[in-house]
Amino acid sequence: MTHAIPVPLPSALVDHHAVDLERKYTDGWGLKVNDVATAPSGEIYALYSVHRHTYGIADDEADPAKVHFGYSLLTRYAPDGTLLAVAVSGQDEYYLRQDTTLGGPTTGLGKDLWWAKGLCVLPDGTIAATGSGDHTHLVTADLTAVTAHHGMPHRRYDDGQRDPFATWISTTPAGRLLCTTGEYGLYNYANLIDNIVSITDQPLTPDSKPTLRALTSMEAEPVKHTEADLRPDVLFNGEPVGMDHRPRPSLTEHLTELEQTARQWDWHDARLGRPAVVREDLFVVPVYGHIYRGGSRGQRFAFVLISDKGEIVGQLGGMHLYRDSPFTGLCFEIAADPARERIYHLNRYGLFAWTATGVRAQRLDLEDKRYKPLKHFTLVDCTPAGELILVHRTQHLLLRIPCPASLGDLGQVVEDAVRSYSKQRTALKKQWQPVNWHWVDSTAPVHRL
Repeated sequence: MTHAIPVPLPSALVDHHAVDLERKYTDGWGLKVNDVATAPSGEIYALYSVHRHTYGIADDEADPAKVHFGYSLLTRYAPDGTLLAVAVSGQDEYYLRQDTTLGGPTTGLGKDLWWAKGLCVLPDGTIAATGSGDHTHLVTADLTAVTAHHGMPHRRYDDGQRDPFATWISTTPAGRLLCTTGEYGLYNYANLIDNIVSITDQPLTPDSKPTLRALTSMEAEPVKHTEADLRPDVLFNGEPVGMDHRPRPSLTEHLTELEQTARQWDWHDARLGRPAVVREDLFVVPVYGHIYRGGSRGQRFAFVLISDKGEIVGQLGGMHLYRDSPFTGLCFEIAADPARERIYHLNRYGLFAWTATGVRAQRLDLEDKRYKPLKHFTLVDCTPAGELILVHRTQHLLLRIPCPASLGDLGQVVEDAVRSYSKQRTALKKQWQPVNWHWVDSTAPVHRL
């Protein structure tokens, strides 16, 4: 059954900061859903952020109704979509001067979760929130406490904790963790940029951090690496990844050699997307070229299939560089269904589905009026039950779509889901009375981390 589920703001936060929900985001505030993860039990978790920066207000302003603020929120839903709890994290470093009524920088997730962009339910039910700087926070399933934190400075020359884990985490059916980690010096940048795809053979717990076994690298030769950049927890052939030691050929080397029409600089300044688990021994890794200010439609991209031994075994086919470009709207997300060995991708031009061999099985054209509403959604998850979860970028609603037994029936199922979403959205508006598509809740417990 299709479900439309609101992504709420706690009434305590809205009231404390006197948030004007009618105000346009261009006036200095905003709400954005970053990721969604589903537990094997069917419970859903959403990670999103809310901020306000009021121009003309002094930095030392003390009135909560006027101050700048920034929070990350974790929301827990029952399998039927019922809201169970909301956790409000500490504030970002830019807002440290503000009050700590709703969770401050010295407690819980602190400033680092402001940068969180990934969510994963670990095999034991713990929630892992991950982000830039290979920051990983472990949160209890009921969202009441942070049990561990790993991270490092985002820039090479910054001071701070140097105990990183991963920027992205996904679980395999057997409970292993598929991760991406960053390296300094990529394209001569001082920032930490995702470059290594790894897998663990041991669990991540509050008391222990497993070793990551590197499977592949995006770029082969980061610049000016030293022994200080070696990480003892990321290994390739038993030795720490770094300097001139990492998996070869890199993904960009492989793609340049494979695509005869490609030029070496087509992949310069490329980026690594979040890998997805296709089955226990097979993963898909998004790689995309440089993003230009004037538009990048037609720029190179690829979804590469790699094995759990680090072998490049193929890539997803059936996409045109221009007509199907994920650069429009920067839609590089991939979701996979290991139980059925399917792979999905949604961008502004189509909803795509592939088999585990990389053969395109379906393309739903979003110019078709039956599917056109999907242009406003982002694909964020595929549940253990095989349901796709999409998030509406402006209406702040989750859409859960059951996938059919046969991919040939995907079009009809999606058409029915879009029609059902419209009806459910109308019912939710009567129940919640949202203001400018902002859903405010006062019933669920609010945990201040």
